[in-house]
Amino acid sequence: MTAFVEGPLLQSPLRWGMVGGGKGSQIGHSHRDAAQRDGLMQLVAGAFDIDAERGRSFGVSLGLDAGRCYPSYAAMFEAEAARSDGIQVVSIATPNSSHFAVCKAALQAGLHVVCEKPLTIRLEDAQELQALATARGVVLGVMYGYTGYEMVQQARAMVQGGELGAVRVVHMQFAHGYHSAEVESADPGTKWRVTPAISGPSYVIGDLATHCYQMGALVSGLQLESLSCVRRSFVASRAPLEDDAHVMLRYQGNAVGMLWASAINIGSAHGFKLRVVCEKGSIEWWDEQPNQLKVAFAGKPEMTYERGHGYLDPSARFERVGGGHPAGYFDAWANLYRRFALAMSPEPQARALLDGQWFPSAQDGVEGVRFMLRCVESADAGSQWVGFQ
Repeated sequence: MTAFVEGPLLQSPLRWGMVGGGKGSQIGHSHRDAAQRDGLMQLVAGAFDIDAERGRSFGVSLGLDAGRCYPSYAAMFEAEAARSDGIQVVSIATPNSSHFAVCKAALQAGLHVVCEKPLTIRLEDAQELQALATARGVVLGVMYGYTGYEMVQQARAMVQGGELGAVRVVHMQFAHGYHSAEVESADPGTKWRVTPAISGPSYVIGDLATHCYQMGALVSGLQLESLSCVRRSFVASRAPLEDDAHVMLRYQGNAVGMLWASAINIGSAHGFKLRVVCEKGSIEWWDEQPNQLKVAFAGKPEMTYERGHGYLDPSARFERVGGGHPAGYFDAWANLYRRFALAMSPEPQARALLDGQWFPSAQDGVEGVRFMLRCVESADAGSQWVGFQ
């Protein structure tokens, strides 16, 4: 059992900085809450905003020294490298098109990195970052936050442990309805996501479907062989970026999959679901009810496994709060940041505390970018089947 240990796990928290995630950024708050939850990282510097004064003011409001609230990521990396107490880790919470340049500069500065997804908008760039992280001996994590939920680990253990038999079907969706109309005209956070120069070649495939693909791969353990994608811009002004996409998947072996990503699914609050059907049974997880996992075996009534109980796999029994109390989004993020920090710490006991736990790595980032680009390639070729590799 991976027990929750309260109190300091490290002698010194990792000195941590942020790029992006400034005032009004929901995702920035998510990073700050998660990274500092267990006292393993301490925010000491940031380049929070393209407006230098606004970024400085925001950093000061967080309690930072004004002198460590920088006008740009380049200025931060240079100044912090010259300090004996400079940052060791940086989180990148900026729009997609900037990820490569910021990540590369951070890795070249010898920093550990946690980057928002998609890691980059070009496959060769993602592969370059992975190689650079390996060469520098630093950790490059990608923030697939939903995989921090305990019941996702339970699903993974059951499927990959063979309890349900061979995988037959992987069904995934992340389909909400918040952008069924042209909301981006009054919402800057959506506007950049539907702007190709900033978002890259995709909207919901890169923003939503990559979460599905990554979680499906994590739980099933399957390697994707080929795919066929259809994408649509139902809000015409978003073209060529899609707000709805359907993907058919062929995995190595005999398994198949289906994926629906959408921002126009009216009536759905979030709609992120994973269902894996195997030869002996099935599992189903929904992010709006993340503390439960539906489990069925052939010929038996459907069951609901609950978070925090002793019958779960040890990998799923990481309890910030006991069973019956709902854990949620911020807890899932904190679980991943806990693993990032332990993997990044130079302290000898940190790796033992990590104890082989999984976290989304540079490889997950590379595969997410590959998936996004293969979907775009297929859709733009009339939904032609394309090889994944």
